[in-house]
Amino acid sequence: MALQPDTREKLKTVSTATLCTALFKRGFRNQYIQDVRPLNPGLPNMVGEAFTLRYIPAREDLNPITVFQDRAHPQRKAVEECPPGAVFVIDSRKDARAASAGSILISRLMVRGVAGCVTDGGFRDSPELAKLPFPTYHHRPAAPTNLTIHQALDINVPIGCGDVPVWPGDVVVGDAEGVVVIPAHLADEVAAEAVEMTAFEDFVTEEVLKGRSILGLYPPTSPQAKDDFSAWRAAKSR
Repeated sequence: MALQPDTREKLKTVSTATLCTALFKRGFRNQYIQDVRPLNPGLPNMVGEAFTLRYIPAREDLNPITVFQDRAHPQRKAVEECPPGAVFVIDSRKDARAASAGSILISRLMVRGVAGCVTDGGFRDSPELAKLPFPTYHHRPAAPTNLTIHQALDINVPIGCGDVPVWPGDVVVGDAEGVVVIPAHLADEVAAEAVEMTAFEDFVTEEVLKGRSILGLYPPTSPQAKDDFSAWRAAKSR
């Protein structure tokens, strides 16, 4: 099922924390990519379907610098084939000793209309990437060329990224905190619930900042909390 425009817009308004809770309610405990951080946390949410690239450990005789002369090299090919609106997700085996990509490839993804890029390894040229209006997430900076550690092998296959299984077409959401992966068949219902949860959490936050106790409020176990939330929603058009 393709990501619906309405679902994409909803996911742009909710946090990865809220999405993790919505997924947990459905039995999914391991959808938050571990140890990746945004290079530019001031950007809006990244939302898109996963398009994947898988690296294996490099074997020296098969991975010299000359492999880039091949126009069909999997890394270069994947950058040119990642669809507009998708999120490019790289399985770097949580190894940030060498770059998963750098500013030139990331810039190419950006101008092609890709929604963002995530690796559980590292990006080179990270100061430049942090200035781009394009969401990028990695573990830490990594200056050496990817060829020293990584060998690009498979395009758009199931991968692991930061201990999370990622299937092509899964919906990837990133915010200032990190990245969560939503199984494709759950995207619509999780997005709808997350919007509702966000409205309630915004109400609770306002009340707590006014000095109200969380007991009976969060979760709303008292009838008064439910009545107050209904009135708040009406007043806020939420």
